[in-house]
Amino acid sequence: MKLRRVRAIALKELLQTWRDPRSLMMALLVPVMQMLLLGYGVNLDIQHVPVCTLDEEGSFFSQALLKRFQASRYFELVEALKRPGDIAGAMDQGRCRLALVVPADFSRTIAQTSHGTLQAIVDATDDNSAALATAYANAVIAGFSANVQAVAMQRQGLPVQPPALVVQSRVWFNEDLESRNFIIPGVVALVLALVGAQLTSLTIAREWERGTMELLVSTPVTPMELLVGKLAPYFVIGLLDAGICLAFALVWFEVPFRGAFTTLLVTTSLFLVVVLSMGYLVSVTIRSQVGASQIALLLTVMPISLLSGYAFPIDQMPAPIQAITYAIYARYYVTILKAVFLKGSGLAALALPVLALVAYAIALAWLAARAFRKRIE
Repeated sequence: MKLRRVRAIALKELLQTWRDPRSLMMALLVPVMQMLLLGYGVNLDIQHVPVCTLDEEGSFFSQALLKRFQASRYFELVEALKRPGDIAGAMDQGRCRLALVVPADFSRTIAQTSHGTLQAIVDATDDNSAALATAYANAVIAGFSANVQAVAMQRQGLPVQPPALVVQSRVWFNEDLESRNFIIPGVVALVLALVGAQLTSLTIAREWERGTMELLVSTPVTPMELLVGKLAPYFVIGLLDAGICLAFALVWFEVPFRGAFTTLLVTTSLFLVVVLSMGYLVSVTIRSQVGASQIALLLTVMPISLLSGYAFPIDQMPAPIQAITYAIYARYYVTILKAVFLKGSGLAALALPVLALVAYAIALAWLAARAFRKRIE
């Protein structure tokens, strides 16, 4: 492989990209747009759930309970209803997702029997949000109930007994439990795969459509020199996009980064070799730019979005789907990104996913180099 030929092919590809506004837009604007849209748009945190209340008692005691909900960051009291029939209308119109109904004998029942009932009606059209809202509501009510019980025991002159078991929990790696810290690292993989595969999927297909393939075949350049020369500019662009994504993650979204930049550079380079080789292989196989672009989109966005662990935890998937994820190249890079960002893991701790990326990079680069034949069919 001669460096002079590789440099000539790389310069030619770089000039074609520079003169193509669509390619430039994809290379420079897509990372920014994806980081902003997915960083703000994909949020699994449940906060400020709109709550409607129906306080049929209207006592100081019932209002104290409702103020507990108002003080929680997970709930927001938006409307006080007057009749039970108003609940369905409020939920149908989306004014609230949780309705609290305090019965008329609420405080009297608790005073007489030490037990009371509070009705919570949850809009479960989104089952995950409904489950979280129910859990948060139970936590608020449990805290209020413990205070009521303690006050009652003090009034009877009885000592307040501490609970028999106390859990002292400590959260590691994502102390604030923000889903953004879980999602943003995966966005880096999505951006690199989308941009890298889309751009390289047009390289050889563009030669066929522009009628320059005959000239390229007539040159003494070898398939490996063509592969390296075609992919080198996009490798540099991919590293530039990775830097843009990293800057947005650290500065704009303030995602913690506890690992080493060298670890991120090495693994990102391996991932770029995988996606660029895949795009090149698609471009060699499919001579239409539109068709190659669509196939590259199918091979990147869907696997990364659904099966890489980017947004949906793999351990919560059915066993057959979990088995399929081992064949998804992006799974290993997403695992590395989250470990480097949040845990500060090094290459030694990430040996298995790194080796998987190395195997993918070697296999796809070999297939891409062999796929190109210097002949016109």
